[in-house]
Parts: sequence; structure tokens; C-alpha cells
Amino acid sequence: MIHTTAALLPWLDPATIIDAAGPWALVIVCLIIFAETGLLIGFLLPGDTLLIMAGILSNPVTHPPHGVFGVNVWITGLLIGLAAFLGGEVGYLIGHKAGPAIFERKESGLFSRKNVERTNAFFVRFGGLTVILARFVPIVRTFAPIAAGVGHMNKWKYTLYNLIGALIWGFGLTVAGYLLSLIPGVGEFVAEYIDVILLTVVVGTVGFVVFHYFRERAAAKRDAAAGQDTVTHAEAEALTLDPKSFEDGDHPAR
Repeated sequence: MIHTTAALLPWLDPATIIDAAGPWALVIVCLIIFAETGLLIGFLLPGDTLLIMAGILSNPVTHPPHGVFGVNVWITGLLIGLAAFLGGEVGYLIGHKAGPAIFERKESGLFSRKNVERTNAFFVRFGGLTVILARFVPIVRTFAPIAAGVGHMNKWKYTLYNLIGALIWGFGLTVAGYLLSLIPGVGEFVAEYIDVILLTVVVGTVGFVVFHYFRERAAAKRDAAAGQDTVTHAEAEALTLDPKSFEDGDHPAR
């Protein structure tokens, strides 16, 4: 395939961009995964898709000799898993330090009481296992660490479940993407159209973030119009899970 952009503007050649980015491309992916599992703004990010694409782009066929990130898929997966684990730990610490006060804020594009309630429902149903299962549920994986911290889930139990979830999700989905690229024709297709694919990933990620932000903003405005845009101290306390909710079984929220 003749890359028109590369022919017209050599500095837009995918190979040139990838070589220049080097390990920084992987750093950016890890930062996105960290943010999605450790910061309240993280729910805006497309974690699952990014992990699969990271695995596909780790195939040496896409960009010899070690794929787009310059290291093999095992290192890529472990670093992404580590980023997911650290994000979960930071999210827990934020919730633990801030307490229920972290929920006392106006509805906005970055915070929604409904997201907290949805996360709490997972803990009520699955107990501490939510920390693992939430990795595969958008929004919940962002709020679960904070909810666990606010509710003072046993730290060692949380860390164990967080580690398991981070490895299954971060490392597992990355390797799954790599295995997908081994299907005959897939790796070659990615190599042939890598410029289009990378552009799609970047534009898609930005578009995903913008879409979800404005959707949450619209919901916040509706709540404001109904006079339900602020979480009071009493409501924040009610959103705090009872420690029994973190046991592996069905327990009511406080």
C-alpha cells in the first residue's frame, strides 16, 4: 500500500512517528490505564479497546522487530497490568483519605451519583470480588477502588483482589489482542494499514472521551434543572458502603 500522507509529508509516515515515539507510546498507554482505574476522570477513557489494540500492535509483523512499542508483548502486558494495579491502589487511597466527603459534589461531566450507586450495587451483589469483576465493567472499574476506600474495605484483601484483577484485565486483554493478531491475515492487515489504524485509535479515543464527557454533562444539567445536582453530606454518608458489603456475598448497603 502506498501511504499518500507519507508521500506528501514524510514526517507523517507511520514508521517515522512510531520510531520517534519509541517507548513513550507505551508510557502513554500505561498512563491512560492508570487514570481509568485510579482517578475519577478515568471512566471517560476506553480501556478495554485500548488493551486489545495494544496487544495487536505488539505483534512484530506490525512494526519489526518488536511491534509498535519496541518491546515484546509479555513486557507490554506486564507494564500495563502494573499500571492498572497502581491505579487501583491510588484510587483506594484517595477514597480512604477523603472519606464520604469525596461524594459531596455537584453533578458534572466528571462525577455522577448514579455511577456511585451503580458501583455500590456491584459490591452489594458480589462483595469484595467486585474489585476483580469491575475491571471488565466500564465506569464501575473507575469508581470501585474509590468506593472500597471510602468504605474502608480491608486493605490487604483489597490489594490482593486488585492485583488479581489488574493482571487478568491489563495483562490478559493485552495478550488476548496479541493472540488475535496471530490469526492468519490479521497481523498483515494491521501492518498494511497501520497508519489508518493508528489514526483511528487516536481519533476514536479522543472522540470517545468527548462524547462521554458531554453525555455526562447533559445528564448533570437535567439533574440541576430538577434540583438534584448536589450531593449533601447526609446523602454522601448514605452512599458509603457498610464494611459487610465487601464480604463475598449479598449484603445491604448502608
